[in-house]
Amino acid sequence: MTNPENILVTGATGTVGRQVVAELLDRGHTVRALTRDPAKADFPAGVEVVQGDLTDPDSLAAALEGVTGLHLITFGGAYFAPLETGPRILELAREAGVRRVTVLHGGGPSLLEDAVRASDLDWAVIMPVEFMSNVLEWADGIRTGDEVREPFAGRLSAMVHEGDIGAVAAVALTETGHRGRAYVVTGPEVLTLKDKVDALAAARGRGIALVELTEEEAVAQWRAAGHSQEVIGFLLEAFGNTPAVGRTVVDTVQKVTGRPARSFAEWAADHADIFRSSSHAVSR
Repeated sequence: MTNPENILVTGATGTVGRQVVAELLDRGHTVRALTRDPAKADFPAGVEVVQGDLTDPDSLAAALEGVTGLHLITFGGAYFAPLETGPRILELAREAGVRRVTVLHGGGPSLLEDAVRASDLDWAVIMPVEFMSNVLEWADGIRTGDEVREPFAGRLSAMVHEGDIGAVAAVALTETGHRGRAYVVTGPEVLTLKDKVDALAAARGRGIALVELTEEEAVAQWRAAGHSQEVIGFLLEAFGNTPAVGRTVVDTVQKVTGRPARSFAEWAADHADIFRSSSHAVSR
């Protein structure tokens, strides 16, 4: 492996952040995990948990001491608002001697990502498509009713394992050759909704019905779940008119990490218990 690096991971308690932390640890690097509330953080032994808030860049100064790499997200604060503090964060990183930066693309324009791209550091942008972990939203319906209720049943997705997103970021943070790269990260196959449902059913050992909702029914379901109108609009566009990038397989994971991207069947097998009812779990 490469020489051990000291990496600061922001957004460390998030879906991808935890995977970046885990992958760096597996590769023998030293990891600091930034969080607004260290008392609530739960990380493996060996991770140094530090307090800081990306909306208050100067709170990162101590956490950046001795750091060689920095993983960033594009939103922050209690309400996950887009960050406008990118220039100051990058200035502090430069002053601290940080050499490499990765930023997790947030799906739209970002002042922080713009600041990263404009910096003179070795930067890479990580651009994942739909996360496999998004299907966790189906867990209650599957456990209680053996069904998934979704619109646009014909939509396609090259969804990616969140662990592979973390792996690509970890390599870009600790190895040479990734400067100025924007990495689209996908899984190894294009899946329909039925493909996903069937994989979950096989993993948990019990059938699952796919119930296709009308657009109106979907909006009502999302609204009842507490989604804002902005989020609902995004979901309608993303699911009803999935862009080509979201349904096209690319070999980024293989090229960057040296191993194939993980399949949704693998993800489903690892998370099968989440989709089993208590009676189903007992009966197995």
